[in-house]
Amino acid sequence: MQKQSDFDRKRRKTLRWGYLFALVAFLVFVLFLVRIVILQNTNVEAIKEDYISKNYREAKLKAARGNLYAADGSILATTVMRYDIYIDFKVIRDSVYSNNIGALTDSLNVMFGKPRNIYRQRFDEQRKKKNQYYALVKGLDFDEYDRIRKFPIFSRGKNRGGFIVDRKFKRELATTEIGAGTIGMDNGQYKSGLEAAFSKYLSGTDGTRLEQRVNSSQWKPIDFWKAIEPVDGHDVFTTLDLRIQDIAHSALEKQLVKFDAHHGSVLVMEVATGKVRAMVNLTRTEPGMYVDSYNYILKDGIEPGSTFKTVSLLAAMDDGFITEKSTVNVGNGVWTYAGQRISDGHGGGTYEISDVLAKSSNVGTAKLITQHYAANPQIFLNHLKRWKMFDKMDIELPGVTKPFIYTPEHKRWNAATLASISYGYSTNFNLLQLSTFYNGVANKGTMLKPLFIDRIMKDGKTVYEAKPEVMVKKMASQEAISMMTSALTKAVEKGTARSIFTPNLKMAGKTGTARFEYWLPGPMKYRASFAGFYPADNPKYTCYVMVDQPDNSKGFYGGVVSAPVFKEIAGKTFLKTPQNIEQSMLVDRKVDLSKMTARNIKLNITDGRMPALVGLIGKNVIPQLENAGYRVDYKGVGKIREQFPEVGSVIGKNQKVYLTLQ
Repeated sequence: MQKQSDFDRKRRKTLRWGYLFALVAFLVFVLFLVRIVILQNTNVEAIKEDYISKNYREAKLKAARGNLYAADGSILATTVMRYDIYIDFKVIRDSVYSNNIGALTDSLNVMFGKPRNIYRQRFDEQRKKKNQYYALVKGLDFDEYDRIRKFPIFSRGKNRGGFIVDRKFKRELATTEIGAGTIGMDNGQYKSGLEAAFSKYLSGTDGTRLEQRVNSSQWKPIDFWKAIEPVDGHDVFTTLDLRIQDIAHSALEKQLVKFDAHHGSVLVMEVATGKVRAMVNLTRTEPGMYVDSYNYILKDGIEPGSTFKTVSLLAAMDDGFITEKSTVNVGNGVWTYAGQRISDGHGGGTYEISDVLAKSSNVGTAKLITQHYAANPQIFLNHLKRWKMFDKMDIELPGVTKPFIYTPEHKRWNAATLASISYGYSTNFNLLQLSTFYNGVANKGTMLKPLFIDRIMKDGKTVYEAKPEVMVKKMASQEAISMMTSALTKAVEKGTARSIFTPNLKMAGKTGTARFEYWLPGPMKYRASFAGFYPADNPKYTCYVMVDQPDNSKGFYGGVVSAPVFKEIAGKTFLKTPQNIEQSMLVDRKVDLSKMTARNIKLNITDGRMPALVGLIGKNVIPQLENAGYRVDYKGVGKIREQFPEVGSVIGKNQKVYLTLQ
């Protein structure tokens, strides 16, 4: 009986557990069905997308901007790598941290000078918070990065030592003293100068990487998703010649200080190619201090004054109205035409045509142009159109102004306007446009487009090389061009620019002294200019100099203020010829150009011994070694850090040379 009772109890207990299990299973099944129904009516992709968007993001990997070079290979602007260091405290084991933290803080103290206890306190706090992306230091150069990554704990890498490095690029100018404004910038927000002009070549193509959210404001890169590597930009070689740029900068700055001028500009163009070899713009920031910050050459339209007489008289020469035997009576140097008083600052009587330019006669120029074109000024203006003087210059650089010339269709045109235009008023040009005209005269009548780009290279290969571009094939007859060249040469030898005459270098050019804002009360404001080319008998360079608002008490005529700048530039840039240039032209240079042209060092390996390579630029050294018959095994880019064999070792042909670069 007792056995039956025990059996019934066990049976009931088993049944209760069975019913309970069945109930639980039924409830789970019901929940499962409910979950299925919910999922069927829920956008899973939206949930997934929401989760991913909140915790992961695709970040841009910035491409390295290509280098900007002068024509001779000197670096103007380059991209350097900078390293930001972060720490992921979550991956560092307790034993690793406790055994090495003292040595790490010691190393950081030696490197950065901060007390060890400061580092220890911060690290302990961040470790307690399990910070996965603590910013330790930013902006390290390669040598600093190479040093810190070998410190205790950090030497274990990212996954065991929590060492995270984020590489960023920084743009640096190599020649801030002589052309920061000309080189310019392109940081996305501000764009100017050569950097902006050639940005489409320099920029490269950005890549991408995946980053994971660490906290509300920090993201760290992750490794499991393959990054799309950026493609670095091209290297752009400009037409600037750093030596000529330096000479022009120094000569202009010296004269600006001497005459306490507001600003000044110099443009030097190569006659045969149209390549701009120097472009300098200096603005006074305080007495005696000038900086290159604004490009007056391109961005400012001005009434050129007497340098425009070359344009006017060439038109009349080309039409045959003026010959070498032509003369004009300027009277006493004062003439009233159509109610407008025109005057010269000197002399009178009858001038030969070369004297009109040499003595810069407003009266003579106005009389000649109005005599032949007053009845039909459009014939005169058609010359200017043919010489592209109504057109905005088609160049890569931003901010270039469009010229302006009054025409008979304009409401302000009157009978006296043509006379004003003839000697450089009632017009508006930038200096690049005027320089291009003078360069055409120097180039025997072929006007070339001004070029600022010499070539583009990628990975050591030339992908584009600039060629001269003809704007006007024949500006005027050869007789007219020769006549004008002779007249401009006489202006230097016997005319308003005779102060710069030297028998050692034949120069041709025209002075200009233009008043501006003459309708306003107050002291007179002048622009002193000189435009010309050299050597006059076989021109190599065209140069335009403009000095704005010199101190009137010290001088304001183009022959006194601007022409000496031209002479100094001409003398120094022509030293490669067997001319005997005066010693006064050999003053000190502003920069040590040898440092900037170090990339052109030629290796001396003719004696069969290993030269010293450490510190040199790898891409300039490796081709020389290979051309000499040696096999080169190298890794990295930039400067050479290590070499094998060592300096002075005897190396045989076909021997392998090992190089480690930054």
